Amino acid sequence: MLSYRILSAAILIPLVALSVYLGGVWFLTFILVVLGIATWEYVSLVRKGGCRSSYTFALALVWLIILDAYRPEWGLLRPAIALILASSLIWQLFQKDSRTPTEDWGLSIAGGLYLGWFSGHFISVRALDNGLAWMTFSLLVIWITDSGAYFVGTAWGRHKMWPRWSPKKSWEGFLGGLVAGVASAVLLAWLLGLGIGHGLVLGVLIPTLTPFGDLAISMIKRQVGAKDSGHIIPGHGGFLDRIDSLLFAAVIVYYYVIWIVNV
Repeated sequence: MLSYRILSAAILIPLVALSVYLGGVWFLTFILVVLGIATWEYVSLVRKGGCRSSYTFALALVWLIILDAYRPEWGLLRPAIALILASSLIWQLFQKDSRTPTEDWGLSIAGGLYLGWFSGHFISVRALDNGLAWMTFSLLVIWITDSGAYFVGTAWGRHKMWPRWSPKKSWEGFLGGLVAGVASAVLLAWLLGLGIGHGLVLGVLIPTLTPFGDLAISMIKRQVGAKDSGHIIPGHGGFLDRIDSLLFAAVIVYYYVIWIVNV
């Protein structure tokens, strides 16, 4: 399993690094592709639970919200949400085979809003002044945090953190991730010129809050009896499994920068 994780990381990390470095339409395209796959994984999960949610409407919502983050001057957000809400409701009315129409519709929209709104912050972080540094910081801190939590939890995890939704997640792993996150955030903030104080604060916030992104997806997987959201990444599961914590990290970093750093 570990060898698969390392091999997958060796392939994905250069792709992520290149798209982040290039920014602009290249980064946008990368995010759209990843979220297209993650949205399909989300819809597949809820379908395993018996709902017939729409991939088309969920994906349209995700992509339009991301495009609005990329070009807010286009004013896409309000008309896009209104159009998708109205058209998806009308479409749902004609689905005669749907036994749970309200749930089918609600989970399509909820998933689209969650994945689209949170992932749009990847674009927003990259567009910040010094956005390349902040995006690099965000990705590395969350990956190092996850690695610290994984290795410590695997070696010494005894006390379950949230067994109802994630049986393998332990308090020992959480503390390992916290230590790794704080140390890496302070070091990276110093190396990237972002301010050691800001690195320390984010080094606490990111490892403390991002597990809730993981738990949110684990809640869905647990309910439908799935171990992973997908199998596209050997050793890691699906793209949704890889970005669940990153979604929270992007939101945390973006608002910290515009509310604290840039004040």
